[in-house]
Amino acid sequence: MTQITFAELPQTLQNLINQTQKTGESLTITDNNTAIAIISPIIKNKRATFGVMKDSGEIIGDIVEPTSNLVNVDILNL
Repeated sequence: MTQITFAELPQTLQNLINQTQKTGESLTITDNNTAIAIISPIIKNKRATFGVMKDSGEIIGDIVEPTSNLVNVDILNL
């Protein structure tokens, strides 16, 4: 992990953030040998947005079939 002092931050901030992004390592900012902040690169999610569930479904029946045995009830003759 890289460490810099608080006084060095304004001078080298862009270079350090670029280095953090390229190397993937965190950066610790210290003041009087006390850690006051940690800058970490954002880990991008490499999972595809579309097609994630492709080929994972299973057809278990016809969607036009009734789900249970239907009983015909004549409401008017009850």
